[in-house]
Amino acid sequence: MTREVRSEESYGRSLLNRVLRGAEDTDSRLTHIAEVPGRAARTTEWPIWAAPAVIDGLREEGIGAPWSHQAATAELAHGGQNVVVSTGTASGKSLGYHLPVLTALHDDPRATALYLAPTKALGADQLRMAGELTRHKPLHRIPVAAYDGDTPTEIRQLVRAEARWVFTNPDMLHLGLLRSHQRWARLLRRLRYVVVDECHAYRGIFGSHVALVLRRLRRLAAHYGADPVFVLCSATAADPAAAASRLIGADCVAVTEDGSPRGPRTVAFWEPPLLTSVQGEHGAPVRLGATTEAARITAGLVLEGARTLTFARSRRAAELIALHTRQRLAETVPELADRIAAYRGGYLPEDRRALEAGLADGSLLAAATTNALELGVDIAGLDAVVLAGFPGTVASFRQQIGRAGRRTQGALAVLVARDDPLDTYLVHHPEALLDRPVEATIIDPANPYVLGPQLLCAAAELPLDDAEVQHLADHHIVAELAGRGLIRRRRANSGHRWFYTASEPPHDSVDVRGGIGTPVAIVVGQTGRFLGTADAARAPATLHQGAVHLHQGETYVVDELDLDGGVAFVREETPGWTTSARQITSLTIDSIRETRAFGQVTAALATVTVHSQVIGYLRTAVTGEVLDMVELDLPPQQLPTTAVLYTVTPDLLTRAGIAAADVPGSLHAAEHAAIGLLPLVATCDRWDIGGVSTAEHPDTGLPTVFVYDGQAGGAGFAERGYALMWHWLGATLAAVESCSCRTGCPSCVQSPKCGNGNDPLDKAGAARLLTAILAKAAGYGRPSGLA
Repeated sequence: MTREVRSEESYGRSLLNRVLRGAEDTDSRLTHIAEVPGRAARTTEWPIWAAPAVIDGLREEGIGAPWSHQAATAELAHGGQNVVVSTGTASGKSLGYHLPVLTALHDDPRATALYLAPTKALGADQLRMAGELTRHKPLHRIPVAAYDGDTPTEIRQLVRAEARWVFTNPDMLHLGLLRSHQRWARLLRRLRYVVVDECHAYRGIFGSHVALVLRRLRRLAAHYGADPVFVLCSATAADPAAAASRLIGADCVAVTEDGSPRGPRTVAFWEPPLLTSVQGEHGAPVRLGATTEAARITAGLVLEGARTLTFARSRRAAELIALHTRQRLAETVPELADRIAAYRGGYLPEDRRALEAGLADGSLLAAATTNALELGVDIAGLDAVVLAGFPGTVASFRQQIGRAGRRTQGALAVLVARDDPLDTYLVHHPEALLDRPVEATIIDPANPYVLGPQLLCAAAELPLDDAEVQHLADHHIVAELAGRGLIRRRRANSGHRWFYTASEPPHDSVDVRGGIGTPVAIVVGQTGRFLGTADAARAPATLHQGAVHLHQGETYVVDELDLDGGVAFVREETPGWTTSARQITSLTIDSIRETRAFGQVTAALATVTVHSQVIGYLRTAVTGEVLDMVELDLPPQQLPTTAVLYTVTPDLLTRAGIAAADVPGSLHAAEHAAIGLLPLVATCDRWDIGGVSTAEHPDTGLPTVFVYDGQAGGAGFAERGYALMWHWLGATLAAVESCSCRTGCPSCVQSPKCGNGNDPLDKAGAARLLTAILAKAAGYGRPSGLA
């Protein structure tokens, strides 16, 4: 993203100045302002092969001619090549697949197509667009329909029988279409195109599952005699051709030259101040919350007439921002307060549809949302975007700031830093967001905890032949599944095949989004009202007894968490504080996969088992002041996963000026800071990873720091950290040194989920430790694999 300082005041800069007019201490909070220039459109002619009816329909929708990247994508797909179009947000990537898909469906009355979206909001938006196109004669004879969790049972049979373009998601593709492929034979037999929208969203465990689901789709399509062309879309992807090829398991070509117009955009970086009136754990300074600042800025934008979307890192934060924004507006212009809402996953379908309609027709002036509205949804007319915290990846950052200023109008984007090491680093090093390429999309379909269950699903759908098994799986995985009596090799008409032999279907036990266990239902105990669901793996930390839970601006307190029954009972209450879980963690090394030594520093990649237990939670006032710690008695959990680690010698610590008594605090602080900065180099969130540090680990015999993936078998994040260790640790050191606190705070070395209550922590010792490690690695020369 090229930066350019404009001599005249842009729309975004003018809007920012009006919002901040009269605000206190803006110079110290506003760390950087960048002006991103606009871009003129590059159009071209309609393809000669495109059906005239399709072109007429697009023209009636106001599209006079395709942009260059749309035509290039359409040409490649029509020519039979799998293609990924990776251009900017709001660049009209959908036209690149509308042309070949609708032409095929128009020319061949039996042809079919699939569309996959990672979120329901995006899928609903794209279905609406396809519906608008196919209402024009003679395209109205092409039935398009949704098939997802919100589709009524009585409609599903009609979709299977008649729909020729089905809009779904990976979850329903896995559970509905592939599981019951015989009932979908009509669609699979004539499947011409598969559209995979916002494909960069498929990363980590989710992406690994989806990669195998797509291989199962290709396998079953081939069984029915089809060989569909894949068209993938992504506004942000590093090496999109390679990433798309890994995802679908077949070669893809990329279109990356963006021919769409773009309006100028002002990007502001904002660091909330440290508070002097309250103290956090162990007397650490507390920074004004990003949600509080984001709500204040959002309210100011609404008062200036700017339609605004505010992104939060969590469902809870989205609810809080909407609540605080409404409260601020109620004090000044009460009639505007009811035109603010929260939007997030977990809402009931009717609630989501009502909010989406409000955003589309302008009856909502602002919405606070999670990344549920990050991807692709065309919300016209937005003037500003506020980010309450860095969203975790450069890709998501670019997606979110691109929500405003769609087409050619100017726009404002404001990144408000959270109390987090990565956010601290980025607001003081904006070039890490504005000038660097997006992260590589990390998936690992060979993860045994992903591949094993997916193999069972594939075998249940259609017995696997020996060649397929050898191509897809390690023989140890197959042997383990056979040893458990889940698959068996038998002679068939065409040779030996592997059959699924268990009594229960395997599909229900596979959550393609990486959740562990059955989702936990959240229910109001007094009335039985169902509020939504939560991931069972995170339930002990988020839905424990006493936890404060927010839903659509209403506050609830958890009375009981029944993990066996998969339900959390809550009551409506406004306690005046928030809660955050604390857990204790230990780790054992199962095997070392790779290792590199640099004198007194050794880096390694290992298979480990993590032992953890939620032991209590902190109650924190809205001011940020910690009220107390409440103990809990929850069962321990074990997680086999992958970790990146480094060891140092006691002599290195002594030479770095770290006394023996300060070693645990120095290692602990360095571990926390490294966890916070790993998302800079890997497409992960700090809640996707964890860490352990010890002055003498029993498996290494040395001072050791571990950072591990929070998913069974690993998600690829630790591997990425190992590959880019010195860049990662260098940024970690910069974040520690750039934080203005004296002894450590959540912006540098404190962790919101530390089981030891952030004790001991030694910020100065962590800086000395990281400096010594980086100097030692530089002295030995950094190998290319770890640069």
